[in-house]
Amino acid sequence: MLPRTEIDGRPPEIDKLLAPALINYGHVTVMQVRGRSVRGLDLHLSRLDAANRELFHEPLDPDRVRGYIRHILADDVDATIRVTVFRDTTVSVMVTARPPADAATRPQGLKSVVYQRPVPHIKHTGTFGQLHYGHLAVDDGFDDALLLTTFDHVAEAGIANILCHDGTAFVWPDAPALPGITMRLLDRAGLSARQRTIRRTDLPSFAAVFVTNSRGISPVGRVDDIEIPVDPEITRQVLTLYDSVPWDPI
Repeated sequence: MLPRTEIDGRPPEIDKLLAPALINYGHVTVMQVRGRSVRGLDLHLSRLDAANRELFHEPLDPDRVRGYIRHILADDVDATIRVTVFRDTTVSVMVTARPPADAATRPQGLKSVVYQRPVPHIKHTGTFGQLHYGHLAVDDGFDDALLLTTFDHVAEAGIANILCHDGTAFVWPDAPALPGITMRLLDRAGLSARQRTIRRTDLPSFAAVFVTNSRGISPVGRVDDIEIPVDPEITRQVLTLYDSVPWDPI
């Protein structure tokens, strides 16, 4: 029965849990598994290897990670898999399997806040700021936080990238942000998006705005008290492109 957690392919022992519980230093990737396959598995594995080299100065064997994912799935074919890599005496891989999750279909509401993740190019375990501002947003009736630079430039959402359409083409914000797997898959599939500076006050001028993460793609309907257009045709276009992305067997 999900959820369940293993460290290096085994049920976690108390001593092994002390490092991730007490030292918030590591890196993560999250993926949706359907039919024991994942979109962009190579991107997830290369993300883990690159972050491991940067944080712990050694490579992370992709076959090791795949083996741990297969093991925790057991007979399950659909799941949300979170891979967390940390170090105590050696580098360890903690894998958590939870029920599968899909992107919201209703337009999302975002509450803006001036905050940027440290070391934003890494999907790391230091998520206090994202969680804090995300909880505040939910308390105020929103779905997540919208993270802005000190210049009011859009960077990313608390747990997602921001994708905009200016009526002609798709645009990603050029502020420091995590290069998300779904973001990279869309570009790989031919989204032909460019990057440019996007201010919070620019958002209502776009034909459509989306959040993209491991669950998929959802339209944005408001930011703070600003209504954001939801364009069904642009939404269909980006969802169709995402649906064309192949699934990779684990």
